[in-house]
Amino acid sequence: MNDLTDHDTVVLAGGAARRLGGADKPAVSVGGRPLLDRVLAACPDAATTVVVGPVRPTTRPVVHALEDPPGGGPLAALDAGLRHTTAPTVLVLSADLPFLTAGTVRSLLAAATRTAGAVGPDGSPAPRDGAMLRDASGRDQPLVAAYRTGPLRRALARIRSAHGGLAGLPLRTLSAELLLERVPDPGATASFDCDTWEDISAARARIREHGNVLDEWITAVKAELDIELDVDTAALLDLARDAAHGVTRPAAPLTTFLIGYAAGRQGRDVQELADRTAALAKRWAAESERAPGAGRATGAEAKPAE
Repeated sequence: MNDLTDHDTVVLAGGAARRLGGADKPAVSVGGRPLLDRVLAACPDAATTVVVGPVRPTTRPVVHALEDPPGGGPLAALDAGLRHTTAPTVLVLSADLPFLTAGTVRSLLAAATRTAGAVGPDGSPAPRDGAMLRDASGRDQPLVAAYRTGPLRRALARIRSAHGGLAGLPLRTLSAELLLERVPDPGATASFDCDTWEDISAARARIREHGNVLDEWITAVKAELDIELDVDTAALLDLARDAAHGVTRPAAPLTTFLIGYAAGRQGRDVQELADRTAALAKRWAAESERAPGAGRATGAEAKPAE
């Protein structure tokens, strides 16, 4: 069984972003979080995470590196990042992937460290050198990939020797040197990158779609508050409904706040607290329904008999 935790990550966060008018693309906000932080959130298990590019604030500690020469392109940046890694596998990502998930990262790492079925150019068995995402249109994504570190270093050394350096060379120069498995991304979600302001607008719109907005908002809040907590959104929404209908509408946000406070202060399980409070709200509502005279006019409000 492969140990998927034994890896480092290199995030390429340089580039001129000419199609964004020179904006600092990794710092552009999508869903209230910088693109770079969204990428970092998808790969939390790396032993070392290296960000190649100008130093920017990040939500978790990283090692900073710069390519030589500055602006030397993706291969020079990758080489600069690799100098800070030691794990046998390295995850290589661009910093403009708003919808990259931990699930995609795990799939890439699993494919990169698998050897069964790999075949070399002459048809003989050979270990893979890594795996990269292939989008819905069939395009390879070498900056959404996991590589075995040894073959990657050797490939870069061969390219440097053949070309006198790495600056300015395209990524396909590297891909041609390696035996890579392709991991499909049929929905073109994880491989969606933001090169233009139109891409940024599309990403922001997708986040606000009905099926995504709550999960995206909760993830953004957890990142902002620096908390790690599994949130059962459906259970909390059910609780908020019970409190609003069974008690009074303002009880909904106050009740969910109190549950969060109790979970954080006492280290208690959120689901257990939500279940107990939901039961309380239902008992409260049931008492109102059973109250004498409930639903009938009484006293001064009763109409006199005619």
